[in-house]
Amino acid sequence: MSVCPNAAAASVIATVPTAGGEPVTAADSADPCCAAPLPVLGRDVTVPLVTGGEVSYAALDYAASAPALQRVWDDVAAYAPYYGSVHRGAGYLSQLSTDLFENSRVTVAEFLDCRADDQVVFTRSTTDSLNLLAAVVPADCQVFVFETEHHASLLPWKDAQVSYLNAPRTPAQAVEILEQALAAREPHGPALVCVTGASNVTGELWPVKELAAAAHAHGARIVLDAAQLAPHHPVSVRESDVDWVAFSGHKLYAPFGSGVLAGRADWLQEAEPYLAGGGASRKVARRADGGVDVEWHTTAARHEAGSPNVIGVYSIASACKALTEAGFDSLVAREQHLIATVRAGLAEVPEVRVLSLFGDDSPRVGVISFVVEGWNSSHFAAALSAEYGIGVRDGLFCAHPLVRTLLGSDPQDVGECGAPEAEPGERSLNAIRVSFGAGTPDEHVERFVGAVRELVRDGAQWKYRTEDGRCVPDRG
Repeated sequence: MSVCPNAAAASVIATVPTAGGEPVTAADSADPCCAAPLPVLGRDVTVPLVTGGEVSYAALDYAASAPALQRVWDDVAAYAPYYGSVHRGAGYLSQLSTDLFENSRVTVAEFLDCRADDQVVFTRSTTDSLNLLAAVVPADCQVFVFETEHHASLLPWKDAQVSYLNAPRTPAQAVEILEQALAAREPHGPALVCVTGASNVTGELWPVKELAAAAHAHGARIVLDAAQLAPHHPVSVRESDVDWVAFSGHKLYAPFGSGVLAGRADWLQEAEPYLAGGGASRKVARRADGGVDVEWHTTAARHEAGSPNVIGVYSIASACKALTEAGFDSLVAREQHLIATVRAGLAEVPEVRVLSLFGDDSPRVGVISFVVEGWNSSHFAAALSAEYGIGVRDGLFCAHPLVRTLLGSDPQDVGECGAPEAEPGERSLNAIRVSFGAGTPDEHVERFVGAVRELVRDGAQWKYRTEDGRCVPDRG
């Protein structure tokens, strides 16, 4: 028996009640005062201020985890009563859940504009996806990765020969550095380049298509870390000509613990399963000597052992549909307006220095990091939260070498993410990051700009202290 889960889910979305008892859909739930093209959960949450009163929370930490789209939440809520085991179940709900899971794979492939023979493997996150790829690369593979990468891209390649490339200062220099490194490699065996699409520190877009062309010209493959790119810009595996792309649901407005690795199937099919267990195995039989013989799947299931996270997978598919239907042209245009608002506001404060690799004119997504003269970044971020209800990120953003490069520190300097105070003799290394996206109303970025201006001009209104390595309001 075959069922159409998307139709089944759609049929019940209209009956999911609001607190007032009336049906609600994603389209109906948009707040006309929000001025954001895609409504998200939490837009009505208020938080207390140390100075008294409450204010609506300004979530400006999208680069870490974006809030869930209302559309995603509604779709998941509509499906939840139909939740069942995935694959091999005889019951109706199992079959519906299996179809939902596999149709989600098709939706993600369409969202990424994958090639016909590409595989979409569901993982837990971008980090999990890149660790999966690291586990399947050939034993003699050489990996090339820029020091500017997030740790998810920088660290998984422990079983390969890794070349860490210096931070480029222009997109063209990035291509040049890579070409020189690839041309000099010995021997000419398998090689893989790992590169981000948009920096999680500066938001700057990387020349992915040009880097892919350089990699292929030298017989190498390339994987794109699209964790920060996919929520902001269309990603086309076919057009960019990358071999694999990885991203996380929790950065794509789908915070239910799933990720994606999509791309070429050959290395995935030839390697041992990432996890050994049910679902990855096609046939298991005892041998005469007492052992077992295993025949593994050659489909994406080979690396999806265990019970799949069908809700996480479906939430990613829902987010992909929502972004596609909203239209990336309009989403990008509005985000550029928000970026311009933030950058113009920060430029009016002489004490603020925005961090950049490629320069002020470089295209970027809604991720901006900066430091403030005379302020420890953790202190500044704590004051934004406690006194203005604004949530940002401070620290080294799991990209320690890049932030140290941007701050002009010695690469060997010791630093701790978010540490408000340095150890004796150690430089305090951290920055502030503000990030936003399709669910961000204008008021949030305007409040942020005003708060930065006031804090620099007037100082914090409250006293702060260090607690468990964090800067927190002193309530004693």
